[in-house]
Amino acid sequence: MPLIRTADAIRSMEIRGAGRIARAAAAALRDHAGATETTVKAAFCEEMNWAAALLRSTRPTAVSLPNAIHIVMRGLEDAADAEDARGIVQRNADAFIRSSEEAVSMIATIGANQIRDGDVILTHCNSEAALACIIEAKRQGKKIEVYATEVRPWNQGLLTIRVLNQHEIPTHYIVDSAVRAFINDVDIAIAGADAVCSDGSVINKIGTSQIALAAHEARTRMIVAAETYKFAPRTLAGHTIPIEERPGSEVLAEDLASELPFVRVRNPVFDVTPAAYIDAIVTETGLIPPSYAPFIIRDHLGWDLSMIR
Repeated sequence: MPLIRTADAIRSMEIRGAGRIARAAAAALRDHAGATETTVKAAFCEEMNWAAALLRSTRPTAVSLPNAIHIVMRGLEDAADAEDARGIVQRNADAFIRSSEEAVSMIATIGANQIRDGDVILTHCNSEAALACIIEAKRQGKKIEVYATEVRPWNQGLLTIRVLNQHEIPTHYIVDSAVRAFINDVDIAIAGADAVCSDGSVINKIGTSQIALAAHEARTRMIVAAETYKFAPRTLAGHTIPIEERPGSEVLAEDLASELPFVRVRNPVFDVTPAAYIDAIVTETGLIPPSYAPFIIRDHLGWDLSMIR
């Protein structure tokens, strides 16, 4: 898929999910590097930096996107010439895509170990990593049952229940606001993450924080499945992650909204779940408490903490 087409697909949510977005961006940079014919290193780097900036601008909240771009572009300036730089981008992109896919597989195994035979699971949105944990638990022969939310206004829950149905997992499909009504029937809640901050808080699809609060009140375990490249290095220096807010027309049709001049539709895509409401984060490196987030950033993302400003 050409670079601009990929950027448009990410921005319009044709490509959804933090991991899928990250892999799509890596592939787009790899392919763009191959299609860029310049033999001058400076011109090649300028073109790739423009491509990286375009992709980075598409979704402001999903940290997986800038982290993937950072990994793919790493070492570019040290290249001997344009051809060497092209090879660096292509090798980095292929390695990232491969490691991202392997991370989901490892998270599935680790996360499935948190699910007991007979458990009832609640999941929210369409997290590739969270679903992998549930599917692996079923593959291990555990008898499980799932509550899946609809996830307004884009109804990503439909994608989730199709996957669960494909794997013959008994599932209850519920409206988002029904979580509190069913939380006492749930043994464990599993969500994904678009970003994990250095204080252990998690940014994920809107509604996640309400689920975590309900789970906390009901003493139901709440775990988050997240690849390490979803951890946000700059939050160590106090930087905040902007919460994307999309057009109100996704919630209320424009013709109806025009009849309500004093009504403003608010449509935030994500919310922040405090670390206090999260029992554990499942990463490809293992199961960690939220307080371990800075060590993931230092040891597995390769960021020099003293250089983060």
